[in-house]
Amino acid sequence: MEMPSPNPMILARKTTIVDRLRAVLPDDAVIDDETETRAYECDALTAYRCPPLAAVLPSSTEEVAAVLKVCFEEGVPVVPRGSGTSLAGGALPTADCIILGVAKMNQVLETDYENRFVRVQTGRTNLSVTGAVEEEDFFYAPDPSSQLACAIAGNIAMNSGGAHCLKYGVTTNNLLGVTMVTMEGDVVEIGGAHLDAAGLDLLGVICGSEGQLGVVTEATLRILRKPEGARPVLVGFDSNEVAGQCVSDIIKAGVLPVAIEFMDRPIIEIAEKFAQAGYPLCEALLIIEVEGSEDEIQAQLKRIIEIAETHHPVALKESSNPAESAAIWLGRKSAFGAVGQVADYMCLDGTIPVSTLPAVLKGIQDLEKKYGLRVGNVFHAGDGNMHPLIMFDANKPGDLELCEAFGADILKLCVEVGGCLTGEHGVGIEKRDLMLAQYTADDLDIQMAVKDVFDPQWLLNPAKVFPLTSSDSRRAPAIAA
Repeated sequence: MEMPSPNPMILARKTTIVDRLRAVLPDDAVIDDETETRAYECDALTAYRCPPLAAVLPSSTEEVAAVLKVCFEEGVPVVPRGSGTSLAGGALPTADCIILGVAKMNQVLETDYENRFVRVQTGRTNLSVTGAVEEEDFFYAPDPSSQLACAIAGNIAMNSGGAHCLKYGVTTNNLLGVTMVTMEGDVVEIGGAHLDAAGLDLLGVICGSEGQLGVVTEATLRILRKPEGARPVLVGFDSNEVAGQCVSDIIKAGVLPVAIEFMDRPIIEIAEKFAQAGYPLCEALLIIEVEGSEDEIQAQLKRIIEIAETHHPVALKESSNPAESAAIWLGRKSAFGAVGQVADYMCLDGTIPVSTLPAVLKGIQDLEKKYGLRVGNVFHAGDGNMHPLIMFDANKPGDLELCEAFGADILKLCVEVGGCLTGEHGVGIEKRDLMLAQYTADDLDIQMAVKDVFDPQWLLNPAKVFPLTSSDSRRAPAIAA
Protein backbone atom coordinates (compact mmCIF):
# COMPACT_ATOMS: atom_id res chain seq x y z
CA MET A 1 0.00 0.00 0.00
CA GLU A 2 1.66 3.22 -1.14
CA MET A 3 2.15 6.02 1.38
CA PRO A 4 3.53 9.48 0.62
CA SER A 5 7.19 10.16 1.33
CA PRO A 6 7.80 12.04 4.60
CA ASN A 7 8.52 15.74 4.41
CA PRO A 8 12.28 16.08 5.12
CA MET A 9 11.84 19.65 6.36
CA ILE A 10 9.52 18.41 9.13
CA LEU A 11 11.88 15.58 10.08
CA ALA A 12 14.75 18.08 10.34
CA ARG A 13 12.71 20.24 12.73
CA LYS A 14 11.74 17.40 15.08
CA THR A 15 13.47 18.90 18.12
CA THR A 16 11.79 22.29 17.66
CA ILE A 17 8.37 20.71 17.13
CA VAL A 18 8.68 18.44 20.17
CA ASP A 19 9.89 21.33 22.33
CA ARG A 20 6.84 23.37 21.32
CA LEU A 21 4.54 20.44 22.18
CA ARG A 22 6.19 20.04 25.58
CA ALA A 23 5.52 23.72 26.22
CA VAL A 24 1.73 23.19 25.96
CA LEU A 25 1.44 19.70 27.51
CA PRO A 26 2.68 17.96 30.64
CA ASP A 27 6.08 16.39 30.03
CA ASP A 28 4.78 12.82 30.28
CA ALA A 29 2.13 13.54 27.61
CA VAL A 30 4.72 13.86 24.83
CA ILE A 31 6.45 10.73 23.51
CA ASP A 32 9.34 11.19 21.08
CA ASP A 33 11.74 8.37 21.94
CA GLU A 34 12.10 6.17 18.84
CA THR A 35 11.58 2.97 20.82
CA GLU A 36 8.47 4.24 22.61
CA THR A 37 6.84 5.63 19.46
CA ARG A 38 6.81 2.11 18.00
CA ALA A 39 3.79 1.44 20.21
CA TYR A 40 1.92 3.74 17.80
CA GLU A 41 3.36 2.48 14.51
CA CYS A 42 0.16 0.68 13.49
CA ASP A 43 -3.42 -0.05 14.46
CA ALA A 44 -5.27 -3.38 14.14
CA LEU A 45 -4.35 -3.54 10.44
CA THR A 46 -0.90 -4.72 11.47
CA ALA A 47 0.33 -5.50 7.96
CA TYR A 48 1.38 -1.85 7.65
CA ARG A 49 3.65 -0.07 10.12
CA CYS A 50 5.40 3.29 10.36
CA PRO A 51 6.63 4.92 13.58
CA PRO A 52 5.43 8.54 13.87
CA LEU A 53 7.59 11.58 14.45
CA ALA A 54 6.12 11.72 17.97
CA ALA A 55 2.94 10.95 19.91
CA VAL A 56 0.97 13.16 22.29
CA LEU A 57 -1.62 12.16 24.90
CA PRO A 58 -3.66 15.21 25.92
CA SER A 59 -6.20 15.06 28.75
CA SER A 60 -8.65 17.78 27.76
CA THR A 61 -10.20 19.62 24.84
CA GLU A 62 -8.04 22.64 25.71
CA GLU A 63 -4.86 20.57 25.45
CA VAL A 64 -6.00 19.10 22.12
CA ALA A 65 -6.58 22.64 20.83
CA ALA A 66 -3.10 23.69 21.94
CA VAL A 67 -1.50 20.71 20.19
CA LEU A 68 -3.36 21.30 16.93
CA LYS A 69 -2.47 25.00 16.98
CA VAL A 70 1.23 24.13 17.28
CA CYS A 71 1.03 21.52 14.51
CA PHE A 72 -0.89 23.90 12.24
CA GLU A 73 1.72 26.63 12.70
CA GLU A 74 4.53 24.15 12.07
CA GLY A 75 2.78 22.49 9.11
CA VAL A 76 2.96 19.08 10.78
CA PRO A 77 0.44 16.34 9.83
CA VAL A 78 -1.69 14.94 12.68
CA VAL A 79 -3.19 11.45 12.92
CA PRO A 80 -5.99 11.22 15.52
CA ARG A 81 -6.06 7.92 17.41
CA GLY A 82 -8.67 6.39 19.70
CA SER A 83 -7.77 2.92 20.99
CA GLY A 84 -5.99 1.79 17.83
CA THR A 85 -8.51 -0.95 17.01
CA SER A 86 -9.10 0.21 13.42
CA LEU A 87 -9.10 -2.70 10.97
CA ALA A 88 -8.72 -0.38 7.97
CA GLY A 89 -5.47 1.39 8.87
CA GLY A 90 -7.39 4.48 9.97
CA ALA A 91 -4.75 5.40 12.56
CA LEU A 92 -1.64 4.43 10.55
CA PRO A 93 1.00 7.15 11.00
CA THR A 94 3.35 8.70 8.49
CA ALA A 95 6.97 9.23 9.48
CA ASP A 96 6.50 13.02 9.64
CA CYS A 97 3.26 13.07 11.64
CA ILE A 98 2.19 13.54 15.24
CA ILE A 99 -0.10 10.86 16.65
CA LEU A 100 -2.76 12.54 18.78
CA GLY A 101 -4.16 9.88 21.11
CA VAL A 102 -7.26 10.52 23.21
CA ALA A 103 -6.85 7.51 25.52
CA LYS A 104 -6.46 9.72 28.63
CA MET A 105 -9.71 11.52 27.83
CA ASN A 106 -12.09 8.94 29.29
CA GLN A 107 -14.38 10.77 31.70
CA VAL A 108 -18.17 10.87 31.87
CA LEU A 109 -18.97 14.60 31.84
CA GLU A 110 -22.76 14.62 32.19
CA THR A 111 -25.59 12.11 32.57
CA ASP A 112 -29.23 13.02 32.00
CA TYR A 113 -31.63 10.08 32.35
CA GLU A 114 -34.74 12.22 31.96
CA ASN A 115 -33.61 13.39 28.51
CA ARG A 116 -31.80 10.12 27.78
CA PHE A 117 -28.28 11.23 26.99
CA VAL A 118 -24.77 10.96 28.35
CA ARG A 119 -21.84 13.26 27.49
CA VAL A 120 -18.39 11.70 27.55
CA GLN A 121 -14.83 12.39 26.54
CA THR A 122 -14.17 10.39 23.39
CA GLY A 123 -11.31 8.30 24.76
CA ARG A 124 -13.89 6.39 26.80
CA THR A 125 -14.40 2.84 25.60
CA ASN A 126 -17.67 1.80 24.00
CA LEU A 127 -18.64 -0.80 26.60
CA SER A 128 -17.84 1.50 29.52
CA VAL A 129 -20.48 3.98 28.32
CA THR A 130 -23.11 1.36 29.05
CA GLY A 131 -21.23 0.56 32.24
CA ALA A 132 -21.74 4.14 33.40
CA VAL A 133 -25.53 4.05 33.03
CA GLU A 134 -26.59 0.42 33.48
CA GLU A 135 -27.33 0.78 37.19
CA GLU A 136 -30.27 2.95 36.13
CA ASP A 137 -31.32 0.32 33.56
CA PHE A 138 -30.03 2.26 30.54
CA PHE A 139 -27.59 1.24 27.82
CA TYR A 140 -25.71 2.62 24.81
CA ALA A 141 -26.84 0.71 21.73
CA PRO A 142 -23.94 0.52 19.20
CA ASP A 143 -21.86 -2.53 20.13
CA PRO A 144 -18.88 -3.30 17.85
CA SER A 145 -17.22 -6.65 18.51
CA SER A 146 -14.23 -4.70 19.87
CA GLN A 147 -16.48 -2.77 22.27
CA LEU A 148 -14.40 -3.78 25.30
CA ALA A 149 -11.44 -1.86 23.86
CA CYS A 150 -12.58 0.49 21.07
CA ALA A 151 -13.00 4.17 21.88
CA ILE A 152 -15.98 6.40 21.15
CA ALA A 153 -13.59 8.60 19.14
CA GLY A 154 -12.97 5.79 16.66
CA ASN A 155 -16.65 4.78 16.66
CA ILE A 156 -17.54 8.31 15.55
CA ALA A 157 -14.71 8.46 13.01
CA MET A 158 -15.78 5.24 11.31
CA ASN A 159 -19.52 5.34 12.11
CA SER A 160 -19.26 1.94 13.77
CA GLY A 161 -22.20 -0.38 14.32
CA GLY A 162 -22.21 -3.84 15.86
CA ALA A 163 -24.43 -6.85 16.25
CA HIS A 164 -27.46 -4.90 17.47
CA CYS A 165 -27.38 -2.16 14.82
CA LEU A 166 -30.16 -3.92 12.88
CA LYS A 167 -32.69 -2.54 15.36
CA TYR A 168 -30.92 0.42 16.94
CA GLY A 169 -28.82 1.77 14.11
CA VAL A 170 -25.11 2.61 13.98
CA THR A 171 -23.20 5.43 15.67
CA THR A 172 -24.75 8.22 13.58
CA ASN A 173 -28.22 7.15 14.78
CA ASN A 174 -27.13 7.45 18.42
CA LEU A 175 -24.91 10.53 18.26
CA LEU A 176 -26.54 13.81 19.34
CA GLY A 177 -23.63 16.23 19.43
CA VAL A 178 -19.86 16.65 19.48
CA THR A 179 -17.17 19.02 20.63
CA MET A 180 -14.58 19.16 17.86
CA VAL A 181 -11.25 20.91 17.50
CA THR A 182 -10.27 22.11 14.02
CA MET A 183 -6.76 21.82 12.64
CA GLU A 184 -6.20 25.52 13.44
CA GLY A 185 -6.99 24.82 17.12
CA ASP A 186 -10.49 26.30 17.20
CA VAL A 187 -13.08 24.54 19.41
CA VAL A 188 -16.54 24.15 17.89
CA GLU A 189 -19.78 22.69 19.23
CA ILE A 190 -21.95 20.77 16.76
CA GLY A 191 -25.40 19.43 17.70
CA GLY A 192 -26.22 18.84 21.34
CA ALA A 193 -28.70 17.20 23.67
CA HIS A 194 -31.69 18.18 21.54
CA LEU A 195 -33.27 16.08 18.81
CA ASP A 196 -31.97 17.94 15.77
CA ALA A 197 -29.76 20.97 15.22
CA ALA A 198 -30.97 23.71 12.90
CA GLY A 199 -29.25 24.40 9.59
CA LEU A 200 -26.77 22.20 7.79
CA ASP A 201 -26.36 18.63 9.03
CA LEU A 202 -22.76 19.11 10.08
CA LEU A 203 -23.04 16.30 12.62
CA GLY A 204 -23.80 13.92 9.74
CA VAL A 205 -20.69 15.18 7.96
CA ILE A 206 -18.46 14.68 11.01
CA CYS A 207 -19.70 11.17 11.89
CA GLY A 208 -17.86 8.80 9.57
CA SER A 209 -15.35 11.40 8.37
CA GLU A 210 -12.38 9.29 9.60
CA GLY A 211 -10.48 12.12 11.29
CA GLN A 212 -10.27 14.10 8.04
CA LEU A 213 -12.11 17.19 9.29
CA GLY A 214 -11.23 17.67 12.95
CA VAL A 215 -10.55 15.92 16.26
CA VAL A 216 -13.70 15.04 18.24
CA THR A 217 -12.95 15.35 21.95
CA GLU A 218 -16.41 15.09 23.55
CA ALA A 219 -19.61 13.38 22.44
CA THR A 220 -23.24 13.56 23.51
CA LEU A 221 -24.70 10.08 23.07
CA ARG A 222 -28.27 8.80 23.12
CA ILE A 223 -28.93 6.22 25.83
CA LEU A 224 -31.94 3.90 25.91
CA ARG A 225 -33.93 1.99 28.46
CA LYS A 226 -32.93 -1.65 28.67
CA PRO A 227 -35.59 -3.95 27.19
CA GLU A 228 -37.61 -6.14 29.51
CA GLY A 229 -35.87 -9.19 28.16
CA ALA A 230 -33.96 -10.65 25.23
CA ARG A 231 -33.54 -14.16 23.86
CA PRO A 232 -31.48 -15.62 21.03
CA VAL A 233 -32.11 -18.67 18.91
CA LEU A 234 -29.35 -20.63 17.17
CA VAL A 235 -30.15 -22.09 13.74
CA GLY A 236 -27.82 -24.27 11.69
CA PHE A 237 -28.00 -24.97 7.94
CA ASP A 238 -26.24 -27.25 5.47
CA SER A 239 -25.12 -24.42 3.17
CA ASN A 240 -24.22 -20.73 3.23
CA GLU A 241 -26.71 -19.98 0.50
CA VAL A 242 -29.64 -21.48 2.42
CA ALA A 243 -28.69 -19.53 5.54
CA GLY A 244 -28.45 -16.35 3.47
CA GLN A 245 -31.88 -16.98 1.99
CA CYS A 246 -33.32 -17.51 5.48
CA VAL A 247 -31.99 -14.08 6.53
CA SER A 248 -33.53 -12.50 3.45
CA ASP A 249 -36.89 -14.15 4.14
CA ILE A 250 -36.95 -13.00 7.77
CA ILE A 251 -36.39 -9.40 6.73
CA LYS A 252 -38.96 -9.65 3.94
CA ALA A 253 -41.52 -10.99 6.43
CA GLY A 254 -41.34 -7.70 8.34
CA VAL A 255 -39.85 -9.24 11.48
CA LEU A 256 -37.26 -6.98 13.13
CA PRO A 257 -34.93 -8.93 15.42
CA VAL A 258 -32.44 -6.94 17.44
CA ALA A 259 -29.64 -8.91 15.73
CA ILE A 260 -29.03 -11.53 13.05
CA GLU A 261 -25.44 -12.82 13.04
CA PHE A 262 -23.96 -15.24 10.49
CA MET A 263 -21.05 -17.68 10.87
CA ASP A 264 -19.89 -20.21 8.27
CA ARG A 265 -18.21 -23.57 8.88
CA PRO A 266 -14.57 -22.39 9.05
CA ILE A 267 -15.52 -19.78 11.65
CA ILE A 268 -17.79 -22.19 13.55
CA GLU A 269 -14.99 -24.75 13.86
CA ILE A 270 -12.37 -22.20 14.93
CA ALA A 271 -14.68 -20.40 17.37
CA GLU A 272 -15.95 -23.66 18.89
CA LYS A 273 -12.45 -24.95 19.48
CA PHE A 274 -11.53 -21.67 21.14
CA ALA A 275 -14.68 -20.86 23.15
CA GLN A 276 -16.37 -24.28 23.50
CA ALA A 277 -19.78 -22.64 23.22
CA GLY A 278 -21.56 -25.83 22.16
CA TYR A 279 -22.10 -24.88 18.52
CA PRO A 280 -23.27 -27.56 16.07
CA LEU A 281 -20.63 -28.24 13.41
CA CYS A 282 -22.73 -27.41 10.36
CA GLU A 283 -22.03 -25.40 7.21
CA ALA A 284 -23.64 -22.16 8.39
CA LEU A 285 -25.05 -20.80 11.62
CA LEU A 286 -27.41 -17.93 12.39
CA ILE A 287 -27.77 -16.27 15.78
CA ILE A 288 -31.09 -14.43 15.82
CA GLU A 289 -31.97 -12.40 18.90
CA VAL A 290 -35.28 -10.72 19.74
CA GLU A 291 -36.24 -8.59 22.70
CA GLY A 292 -39.21 -7.03 24.47
CA SER A 293 -41.82 -8.37 26.85
CA GLU A 294 -42.20 -12.13 27.22
CA ASP A 295 -45.24 -12.10 24.93
CA GLU A 296 -43.34 -10.10 22.28
CA ILE A 297 -40.36 -12.43 22.49
CA GLN A 298 -42.53 -15.52 22.13
CA ALA A 299 -44.44 -14.10 19.15
CA GLN A 300 -41.29 -13.00 17.31
CA LEU A 301 -39.42 -16.25 17.93
CA LYS A 302 -42.43 -18.28 16.81
CA ARG A 303 -42.50 -16.46 13.46
CA ILE A 304 -38.71 -16.66 13.02
CA ILE A 305 -38.65 -20.38 13.73
CA GLU A 306 -41.50 -20.92 11.28
CA ILE A 307 -39.51 -19.17 8.55
CA ALA A 308 -36.31 -21.02 9.44
CA GLU A 309 -38.04 -24.40 9.31
CA THR A 310 -39.07 -23.80 5.69
CA HIS A 311 -35.34 -23.95 4.91
CA HIS A 312 -34.88 -27.35 6.64
CA PRO A 313 -32.35 -26.42 9.36
CA VAL A 314 -29.97 -29.12 10.58
CA ALA A 315 -29.91 -27.62 14.09
CA LEU A 316 -32.19 -25.31 16.05
CA LYS A 317 -31.74 -24.27 19.66
CA GLU A 318 -33.80 -21.65 21.46
CA SER A 319 -32.24 -20.25 24.62
CA SER A 320 -34.16 -21.01 27.78
CA ASN A 321 -32.06 -19.15 30.37
CA PRO A 322 -29.34 -16.44 30.64
CA ALA A 323 -26.51 -19.00 30.72
CA GLU A 324 -27.63 -20.51 27.41
CA SER A 325 -27.97 -17.03 25.90
CA ALA A 326 -24.44 -16.17 26.98
CA ALA A 327 -23.13 -19.42 25.47
CA ILE A 328 -24.85 -18.72 22.15
CA TRP A 329 -23.17 -15.31 21.96
CA LEU A 330 -19.81 -16.45 23.33
CA GLY A 331 -18.56 -18.02 20.12
CA ARG A 332 -19.64 -15.07 17.98
CA LYS A 333 -18.01 -12.51 20.26
CA SER A 334 -14.83 -14.62 20.36
CA ALA A 335 -14.60 -15.27 16.62
CA PHE A 336 -12.09 -12.61 15.58
CA GLY A 337 -9.69 -13.41 18.41
CA ALA A 338 -10.06 -17.13 17.77
CA VAL A 339 -9.11 -16.76 14.10
CA GLY A 340 -6.10 -14.70 15.13
CA GLN A 341 -4.77 -17.72 17.04
CA VAL A 342 -4.68 -19.94 13.95
CA ALA A 343 -3.67 -17.59 11.12
CA ASP A 344 -2.91 -14.06 10.06
CA TYR A 345 -6.05 -12.58 8.59
CA MET A 346 -7.53 -9.52 6.95
CA CYS A 347 -11.07 -8.61 7.99
CA LEU A 348 -13.15 -6.98 5.28
CA ASP A 349 -16.20 -4.77 5.67
CA GLY A 350 -18.34 -4.64 2.54
CA THR A 351 -22.07 -4.00 2.82
CA ILE A 352 -24.70 -5.46 0.49
CA PRO A 353 -28.49 -5.53 0.07
CA VAL A 354 -29.80 -8.38 2.22
CA SER A 355 -31.57 -9.93 -0.77
CA THR A 356 -28.19 -10.53 -2.46
CA LEU A 357 -26.68 -12.50 0.44
CA PRO A 358 -26.97 -15.94 -1.20
CA ALA A 359 -25.37 -14.75 -4.47
CA VAL A 360 -22.55 -12.88 -2.72
CA LEU A 361 -21.72 -15.83 -0.46
CA LYS A 362 -21.54 -18.05 -3.55
CA GLY A 363 -19.32 -15.45 -5.23
CA ILE A 364 -16.94 -15.44 -2.26
CA GLN A 365 -16.69 -19.24 -2.44
CA ASP A 366 -15.78 -19.00 -6.13
CA LEU A 367 -13.10 -16.40 -5.38
CA GLU A 368 -11.75 -18.63 -2.60
CA LYS A 369 -11.05 -21.30 -5.20
CA LYS A 370 -9.45 -18.74 -7.54
CA TYR A 371 -7.03 -17.35 -4.96
CA GLY A 372 -6.36 -20.51 -2.97
CA LEU A 373 -6.70 -18.76 0.38
CA ARG A 374 -9.08 -19.81 3.12
CA VAL A 375 -11.88 -17.42 4.02
CA GLY A 376 -14.28 -17.46 6.95
CA ASN A 377 -17.50 -15.45 7.01
CA VAL A 378 -18.80 -13.91 10.23
CA PHE A 379 -20.96 -10.82 9.94
CA HIS A 380 -24.06 -8.78 10.75
CA ALA A 381 -26.39 -10.53 8.33
CA GLY A 382 -29.49 -8.55 9.24
CA ASP A 383 -28.19 -5.33 7.70
CA GLY A 384 -25.93 -6.97 5.10
CA ASN A 385 -22.65 -5.87 6.71
CA MET A 386 -20.19 -8.53 5.51
CA HIS A 387 -17.01 -9.39 7.45
CA PRO A 388 -15.13 -12.03 5.44
CA LEU A 389 -11.88 -13.01 7.19
CA ILE A 390 -9.22 -13.91 4.61
CA MET A 391 -6.57 -16.09 6.25
CA PHE A 392 -2.98 -15.98 5.03
CA ASP A 393 0.64 -16.40 6.17
CA ALA A 394 2.34 -13.06 6.72
CA ASN A 395 5.73 -14.79 6.63
CA LYS A 396 5.12 -16.32 3.20
CA PRO A 397 6.32 -14.04 0.38
CA GLY A 398 3.46 -12.89 -1.81
CA ASP A 399 0.69 -14.05 0.53
CA LEU A 400 -0.19 -10.55 1.75
CA GLU A 401 -0.45 -9.24 -1.81
CA LEU A 402 -2.60 -12.24 -2.77
CA CYS A 403 -4.83 -11.58 0.24
CA GLU A 404 -5.23 -7.93 -0.73
CA ALA A 405 -6.17 -8.83 -4.32
CA PHE A 406 -8.70 -11.35 -3.00
CA GLY A 407 -10.17 -8.75 -0.66
CA ALA A 408 -10.38 -6.16 -3.43
CA ASP A 409 -12.40 -8.57 -5.58
CA ILE A 410 -14.80 -9.28 -2.70
CA LEU A 411 -15.36 -5.57 -2.12
CA LYS A 412 -15.87 -4.93 -5.83
CA LEU A 413 -18.47 -7.72 -5.79
CA CYS A 414 -20.27 -5.94 -2.94
CA VAL A 415 -20.40 -2.73 -4.98
CA GLU A 416 -21.54 -4.58 -8.12
CA VAL A 417 -24.64 -5.96 -6.37
CA GLY A 418 -25.65 -2.54 -5.10
CA GLY A 419 -23.70 -2.37 -1.86
CA CYS A 420 -20.73 -0.30 -0.74
CA LEU A 421 -17.10 -0.62 0.33
CA THR A 422 -17.61 -0.21 4.06
CA GLY A 423 -20.29 -0.51 6.70
CA GLU A 424 -18.44 0.33 9.92
CA HIS A 425 -14.66 -0.14 9.58
CA GLY A 426 -14.15 2.89 7.36
CA VAL A 427 -11.96 3.34 4.29
CA GLY A 428 -8.63 4.19 5.93
CA ILE A 429 -5.82 2.97 3.70
CA GLU A 430 -7.30 -0.51 3.19
CA LYS A 431 -10.01 0.60 0.75
CA ARG A 432 -8.51 3.95 -0.29
CA ASP A 433 -7.48 2.80 -3.75
CA LEU A 434 -10.85 1.12 -4.30
CA MET A 435 -12.86 4.31 -3.86
CA LEU A 436 -13.10 4.77 -7.64
CA ALA A 437 -14.86 1.39 -7.82
CA GLN A 438 -17.80 3.00 -5.99
CA TYR A 439 -17.51 6.71 -6.74
CA THR A 440 -16.91 8.71 -9.90
CA ALA A 441 -14.10 11.25 -10.07
CA ASP A 442 -16.71 14.01 -9.67
CA ASP A 443 -18.11 12.31 -6.54
CA LEU A 444 -14.66 12.24 -4.97
CA ASP A 445 -14.01 15.83 -5.98
CA ILE A 446 -17.09 16.95 -4.05
CA GLN A 447 -15.99 14.96 -0.99
CA MET A 448 -12.50 16.44 -1.16
CA ALA A 449 -13.98 19.94 -1.48
CA VAL A 450 -15.57 19.40 1.96
CA LYS A 451 -12.14 18.54 3.38
CA ASP A 452 -10.75 21.70 1.76
CA VAL A 453 -13.16 23.74 3.89
CA PHE A 454 -12.34 22.06 7.21
CA ASP A 455 -8.64 21.31 6.60
CA PRO A 456 -7.31 23.50 3.76
CA GLN A 457 -3.70 22.43 4.33
CA TRP A 458 -4.61 18.72 4.28
CA LEU A 459 -2.78 18.05 7.55
CA LEU A 460 -5.37 15.81 9.24
CA ASN A 461 -4.99 12.03 8.88
CA PRO A 462 -2.88 12.17 5.70
CA ALA A 463 -3.06 9.60 2.87
CA LYS A 464 -6.36 8.10 4.06
CA VAL A 465 -9.76 7.71 2.37
CA PHE A 466 -8.99 9.47 -0.92
CA PRO A 467 -6.86 7.74 -3.62
CA LEU A 468 -3.49 9.47 -3.84
CA THR A 469 -3.94 9.93 -7.58
CA SER A 470 -7.16 11.85 -6.91
CA SER A 471 -5.91 13.95 -4.01
CA ASP A 472 -2.36 14.83 -5.17
CA SER A 473 -3.55 18.06 -6.77
CA ARG A 474 -4.83 19.17 -3.36
CA ARG A 475 -2.17 17.70 -1.08
CA ALA A 476 0.85 18.89 -3.03
CA PRO A 477 0.04 22.64 -2.87
CA ALA A 478 -0.82 22.29 0.81
CA ILE A 479 2.52 20.57 1.52
CA ALA A 480 4.39 23.20 -0.49
CA ALA A 481 2.67 25.97 1.47
